[in-house]
Amino acid sequence: MADSSDPSSIEVAERGAKSKDHQEEQESEGFMAKVKDFIHDIGEKIEETIGFGKPTASVSGFHLPSINLEKADVVVDVLIRNPNPVPIPLVDIEYLIESDGRKLVSGTIPDAGTIHAHGSETVKIPLTLIYKDIEDTYDDIKPGAVIPYRAKVALLIDVPVFGRITIPLEKTGEIPIPYKPDVDVDSVEWDRLSLEETAATMKIKVENKNKFDLGVRELEFELTLADTPISRAKLGQSADIAGDGVGFLEVPISFRPKDFGSALWGIIRGRGAGYSLVGKLEVETPFGPMHLPISKEGGKTTLKKKEGCKDEDEDEDEGDDGEKKSHHSWGIFSSSREAEVEADREAKVEADRSLEN
Repeated sequence: MADSSDPSSIEVAERGAKSKDHQEEQESEGFMAKVKDFIHDIGEKIEETIGFGKPTASVSGFHLPSINLEKADVVVDVLIRNPNPVPIPLVDIEYLIESDGRKLVSGTIPDAGTIHAHGSETVKIPLTLIYKDIEDTYDDIKPGAVIPYRAKVALLIDVPVFGRITIPLEKTGEIPIPYKPDVDVDSVEWDRLSLEETAATMKIKVENKNKFDLGVRELEFELTLADTPISRAKLGQSADIAGDGVGFLEVPISFRPKDFGSALWGIIRGRGAGYSLVGKLEVETPFGPMHLPISKEGGKTTLKKKEGCKDEDEDEDEGDDGEKKSHHSWGIFSSSREAEVEADREAKVEADRSLEN
């Protein structure tokens, strides 16, 4: 009979216990594997019999419905297909837009709706990029730039048989950080000059400060010349201005010179006139339409005669010195001072007539 205190007996007993535990562990793993296989087989049978399957999704669009100098409204279109005979709930939508690995905006849309049985549906994910937040966070992102983006979307969906699944999606492209153009009134050329009404063409210089092209389609503006309101109009324009390029817009305007008083003659003599121009441009861009404000305060421009045009009621006589002088409806002026006096006199007469009427 073996001694129970014999070390060899104890070692044999321990080996036997370990072998038994290992055998039980293998049997347990084998049982669990069989259960998993059974459940998987049942799932496949249910899927084959009833028609259950995993939904699929893709990014079908990336739109900028509204964009201005402050923000860009973005809509990501996600097309989801449900092959199952029952509707499936879209639990959450998680989104992230980044540029060169840096987060621009992120968020979660809870309870995003339901996808109909055996159907497909486009889910729209709205989000907003605030440019000031981006510029304050990343110093190297400047107005006028075009930056790369990567949009990441994760759809969390509850699917019968499969349970909750996550469908990851990605979309890459470029997005602009727009900057307002610089504008100047390059010149104002009159087509017809009289004290009652002068028709002129205003030439506006537009400097595109963006890295992308602008297709100007409409101009809306208010113009003040020599502290006198001149014109307020909304005009259809068509001009293409390349990125970092310069373009010109020609705008017809009309005004009454006598409203300027003596300031008019300083303008005509080439001294220039102060002006302010405020308005906006409606433009087409590679990223969609934009509304860009324009403004210029404290500018200076000249009023000159358009080449080939005559003043109203103007005749030319040759003086004693052989120099041609112009006859206008308000007299022959040998000096700008006389012209000022005559203009003031006619303005006073017109004012008196208005009072009488």
